[in-house]
Formats: sequence, structure tokens, C-alpha cells
Amino acid sequence: MRGVSRWPSATCPVAIWPVVILPVAILPVAIFFAFALILAAPLHAQQGPDEFRWVDFHAQSDQDTIVWVTRSLQPEKWTAIREIGVEFDAALVVTTERATPQSPANADTFTIWNASLTTHAIAPLLKGVNLRWLDWMRFQEATRPEPAMLYDNCGECSADTFFTAFHYDIPQHMWTARWLRGGQGVPVWSGNPPAGVTWNQAYAILPDLNGQQYVATWAHFDYGKQKPPEDYLFRYDLDPLTRLERTETLSGKDADAMKQKLCRASNTAPGMARGQDSALCQTPTEKPRPERRPVTTPPANNRGQSVPPAAHH
Repeated sequence: MRGVSRWPSATCPVAIWPVVILPVAILPVAIFFAFALILAAPLHAQQGPDEFRWVDFHAQSDQDTIVWVTRSLQPEKWTAIREIGVEFDAALVVTTERATPQSPANADTFTIWNASLTTHAIAPLLKGVNLRWLDWMRFQEATRPEPAMLYDNCGECSADTFFTAFHYDIPQHMWTARWLRGGQGVPVWSGNPPAGVTWNQAYAILPDLNGQQYVATWAHFDYGKQKPPEDYLFRYDLDPLTRLERTETLSGKDADAMKQKLCRASNTAPGMARGQDSALCQTPTEKPRPERRPVTTPPANNRGQSVPPAAHH
């Protein structure tokens, strides 16, 4: 039956915190400091929804799922099945492909698929190399956390790095990838700077005031004496009304504020921020101001008009 989990969900222990009653007079101060700590704290790892689980290839209880996915993938080209994640009636599948039996393992390419567990329908979502899973992320309030990843577009080259996340589309009963454009996710880093241009980059996964997450990127192009430098800042998040992915180009005060947030994103989880140590975020050294010395020269209009006091007899 669609829309119903076929597997029992894992249970997690619940932490019980002691209740502290604060005097009314200090409540505003306590609330202020609590809010400040939330803004300063690093992003905490999200847990996946109870309905999601990664398949254990050695567990007897998972063999039916493994056989089903393997048969669904038979017409496709792949060398090995790396991971299978299951939520409701669809599987998020990662396969790898090796060019030859003698090729190095770090040259493998990967493909991520949506595989239906009610039919044998299967569809590729994206391809790349060097897949790095990140923490689960929540991009909007009251939505399910999503598995997220970074990956590159090539192995033995100056690679471009992309970010995406996957969410289970309940009406469509399938997995989809976020912010896809031209078959790739969010471009967060590039190893191919333009010739003759000084190019600095930064990106981070940041929380908003409600604790929901979004992706921000900043590219600064310095053309030297050819023309003024240019900045490109983007924010990738979900529209609060439609819950669809959106890409926003930032300018003016919004861009300046985002630059500060990106440069202060030094306490995030590994892989969720980069470029904070580049020239973009280095505070320029202020030139010492010339010391103002006291004026000892008499003013030009000094005519010697003062008269000394008369002598006393």
C-alpha cells in the first residue's frame, strides 16, 4: 500500500531536562542571552525522520529490498550499489561505476536514483564524483529533514563543487533533488577561475532566525585596473508559501549583511562552509591617521593690541 511504511522505525532516547524557574525580574535578560546563544551556536546535526532508514546489506530483514532494487537496476549501467535509503514506498539509491577493473577506486563515478518499491520504475536524479554526505538539514518549518550532500563534477581535473539535498515527494511517491539546473545542484565552489582575474569565493549553510537552513554563496571578481570589482551573492532556500526551491540574487544592504554572515560562519559542521579564510573575509588594515599636533604659531590677525596692566604705586 502506498504512503505506508513497510518497516518499523528506529526509536531514539529522549533527553529529559530539569525545569528551572527564573524570577520574573530576570526573565527578559535570560531570554536575551538565550537568543544570543542560538545565533552564536554552530548548526546542530539534524536527525532523519523516523520513516527513513539506510538499508543494512548484511541484515536478513533487508534482503527483499536489496533484491527488489537490484532487479530494478538491471537494465542500467553500474558496477556496484553503494547505498540504499528507504522512506515509505521509494528508495534513494547510490550506485557507482568503474571504468575498468584496473581503474582506481577514487575515479569511480556515482549516480543517484529514485527507485519505486511498488513498481520497478527507476529514474536517475544526478551524476558526479567524490560524493560527501552532510548532516540532515531542514529548510523550512514543519517540513521533514532531508539528506544533503556535496559532490564534484569531475575527478582528475580542477573540479567544480555542487550542493544538493533530497526530499521525498509525498504526492508523487518519489525522491527528488533540490535546486537542480542543467542536471547539477547549487554551484558552491569552482576550481576554474577566469584568466587574468583574481577570484575569491565563500559559501556556507546558514540558519535563519527560526533555525531553518539555507545555502548562501559569494563570488568576488577583481579585474585589477581593467574595471571595478564585482560581487555576486546568492541565497538558495524554500519559498515559505509554495515550499518550492527558489534562488535569490542579493544586492545592496542585503548583500552586505550576507557577506558578514558568510564570513562569520566559521563554527559550522565540516563541509558546510568554505572560503572564510580567504581574502574576502580578511579585515583590511586601517592606515594610521596622522597625529594632530598643537598649533604654536600666533594667528595672522595678532596685532599686539593687548595692554599690560598699569603698575601699582
